[in-house]
Amino acid sequence: MMSLWIVIALVVLLGVTGSPNVKVSPEPDKVGLLAHPNSVPEYAEEETEILGQQEQLIDLVVEEDVMATGELNPNHYQAQRAAKVVQHYLNTRHGSPFRLFGLNRVHSGTAEDVEDSGRKYQLEISVKEIIGNTSEKCSAEVFFPRGERQGLDKVQASCDELLKANTTAQEMALYEQYKNNQGPLSAQHLPDSHGRIDPDMRPFWHLGIVASSFIMLNESNENTLYNMAQVANITQLPTENDQLKFDSHILLHEMVSQEIIHWKLQFTWSPQEGVKVHQMEQLPHRHELEKPQNTN
Repeated sequence: MMSLWIVIALVVLLGVTGSPNVKVSPEPDKVGLLAHPNSVPEYAEEETEILGQQEQLIDLVVEEDVMATGELNPNHYQAQRAAKVVQHYLNTRHGSPFRLFGLNRVHSGTAEDVEDSGRKYQLEISVKEIIGNTSEKCSAEVFFPRGERQGLDKVQASCDELLKANTTAQEMALYEQYKNNQGPLSAQHLPDSHGRIDPDMRPFWHLGIVASSFIMLNESNENTLYNMAQVANITQLPTENDQLKFDSHILLHEMVSQEIIHWKLQFTWSPQEGVKVHQMEQLPHRHELEKPQNTN
């Protein structure tokens, strides 16, 4: 009888504490929600698998006091966070309503301290162009500055094959449709709470991802991991200098802190000039917006 109680006690203890060597990733159907009450599905339909990537980012919320140098575990949070920044970089340089980049896999990576200025990551990664469903293995370098120069400083990536797809005809057709639009575009909740997007609105969901990459690129450091969660709303403004102009409210998911961060963006797009962000402003947290005003 005594031995039976010992076995039961051990089972309970293991069930509570778990093994220090076991890492559990979120269930695939819950990765867009995680634990935050304001969370929304991470990405819609076919884009969930590539852009969400959360089921593959096993160690990303694990913090360590000392950053590793030399060769990195490709599945470890250091390599994955640096590689995710490359995705944002490619979207800001080459993204469009019909060209969108996602991190597919980290093959290898190294990290080294650069004197007192920061840390440099050398990566071999696979990047996927989502809409055209093409992949390429790319070399990339990411430099994170240290100290007061927090924020991303420099990214280099060579993914030439992914840029060969010609989307000009699709882009021109969309541009002409909305350039002289008599009823300017206005849409909300891309995607909705069930992960659905009207097919006509999907190019503007893609534009929102590209525009939000400018924020995520600017805000990223070694201790963050950003995904775009939702275009809360997007409104077309009068065309300026042959550029389609938009106001948008974007929700970003910072996976390390589990915060949903609200940003206001104003950006332009045309096939010739690509996406240009002109204003970006972080909005107060929801609980701060709901604080009663001081009437004294």
